Amino acid sequence: MTSTDEKVGYLPRSKSPTHTAVTAASGIEQAFRMLEGRWKLVILFHLFGGSLLRFSDLERAIPGISQKMLIQQLRQMEADGIVTRLVHHQVPPKVEYGLTEWGQSLCPALDALLTWAEAKP
Repeated sequence: MTSTDEKVGYLPRSKSPTHTAVTAASGIEQAFRMLEGRWKLVILFHLFGGSLLRFSDLERAIPGISQKMLIQQLRQMEADGIVTRLVHHQVPPKVEYGLTEWGQSLCPALDALLTWAEAKP
């Protein structure tokens, strides 16, 4: 008999590695470093849901951000593998941004963090 993951094409979930207090703290610090910055979380929330947004759409959606800062934050997230940049070679140039699959997988973690923050006594 075939297991369910073979029937539907999903990979079986692997067991998460056992972390010590030091490795867990180090991993979380690394994750926070990727998300630090005044605008990164705002940009992420605009891109959640699989939408591709043009640079100008992001700029309009986040009124307090400068072009320089938006470019900087998007480039950092692209370098970290969270955001993907799609360039359409046309005149005028068209550049769209979206989340990578790994970036999209951040949504449940941020939702859990928001729920935790709202539960503050």
